[in-house]
Amino acid sequence: MASTTPIPAAGDELAPKPKRRTFSAEYKLRIVAEYDAAPAGEKGAILRRERLCHSHVIEWRQAREAGALDALVDRRTSAVRPK
Repeated sequence: MASTTPIPAAGDELAPKPKRRTFSAEYKLRIVAEYDAAPAGEKGAILRRERLCHSHVIEWRQAREAGALDALVDRRTSAVRPK
């Protein structure tokens, strides 16, 4: 049986590659605080609304508890990152 999905020709443009999202330290702290304050049934709704995974919250909370506010800043997009 043949597939009905068209195969792009050699000259056709592909969809642009999605960009990786970056989060500010303030955003991370706000989401962790909101997540921690939410009742058990509401935590998943916060993650869905913000399009986040539970692992994001875990990593951000660990960095906050370690007192590493600098660790919450994404170094990949920092201006001081060597090229």
